[in-house]
Amino acid sequence: MKKLLFVVFTLLLFTTCEKDDYETGVKAPDKDSNMPELVEGRVALAYVTSWSTVIPDPRYLTNINYAFAEPYMEGGAYKGIYVLGDENRFRQIVNLKKANPNLSISISFENSQGEGFSQLAKSDEYRKAFANDCKAFLQKWGIDGVDMDWEFPGLSWSGDPNAYDVAVDVANHVLLMRQLRETLGNQYLLTYAGYCMDKQPIAGGWRYIDIAAVASYVDFVNIMTYDLDAAPHHQSALYDPSAASDCTRAVQAYLDAGMPANKLVLGIPFHGRHSWTEAINYKKILELDPRSYKIDNWDNAASAPYVTYNGVYYCGYDNEKSIGMKGDWVLGKGMKGLMFWDYDGDDNQGTLRKAVWRSVMKSKK
Repeated sequence: MKKLLFVVFTLLLFTTCEKDDYETGVKAPDKDSNMPELVEGRVALAYVTSWSTVIPDPRYLTNINYAFAEPYMEGGAYKGIYVLGDENRFRQIVNLKKANPNLSISISFENSQGEGFSQLAKSDEYRKAFANDCKAFLQKWGIDGVDMDWEFPGLSWSGDPNAYDVAVDVANHVLLMRQLRETLGNQYLLTYAGYCMDKQPIAGGWRYIDIAAVASYVDFVNIMTYDLDAAPHHQSALYDPSAASDCTRAVQAYLDAGMPANKLVLGIPFHGRHSWTEAINYKKILELDPRSYKIDNWDNAASAPYVTYNGVYYCGYDNEKSIGMKGDWVLGKGMKGLMFWDYDGDDNQGTLRKAVWRSVMKSKK
């Protein structure tokens, strides 16, 4: 999802297929009677990170994507998969399924350098081995799916534009997704994190992933409709023609590229974006000094809240109102639901994640 700097506490190298016999220690809390019931087929998905210590409240989630795992490459050879972070952290997240039997948990794969996916996908042997390891991992832990975060097949993270052939990587990405679907079958979820592009192919996007070619292999796509721009523009507005992109254009681009609406999940940021290097999560936005910051500004044209600092635009973000409007829009488009990055950004009352649930599970207008 987000390429953030963080500490890898433990490399949890996958070497066995034996299923652990572990206890949950999780008691399902009572549900709020004012919250809508689950609507089958709709998605309220949280990305939960390995470096966090927060245990999510599973009541108002349909899906958790655990970030992250990686394919382990050594000297260009595939050696297995590993999960970032501490095993106990991962175990705590898996145990949430006992508190909410309807909860689906997927392991989300990324590669911080990018080249590992390229090396993996170019070999039929490696693709099959990776897919088999993924299936065995899901069986070992009793979880539900694989989420792929290879955002830019063909893009070299080394800065050398000639390091990888875009066309070859794009084709190999399709082969990798096909192999995963063939190996996992329909029993397990297969999703991916989708980069936002509209009509600017030079900046990335459609030259990286063949949307139409992978559409039949995936259950749905988590579109990262955030960090689309920085101040003085909104970063995740429904409509903002002045910004580099917005949710409306991003979704339309996927539809135009061949992804069905019922396989699209819209991304919600639990953070504000001041600049490309400065972000602030929702919890911290609420704590800003009101003598200098005003956090309840509203842009009617963009359907988006924003923060000002001494009267000057500081950052755009999402609140209950904007999430509700996005939920209405998503349901009206026939889309699958909402996801958010990431769980940690919410306040202690769960204001935003509850807003996601309400907006996705309410009756269509």
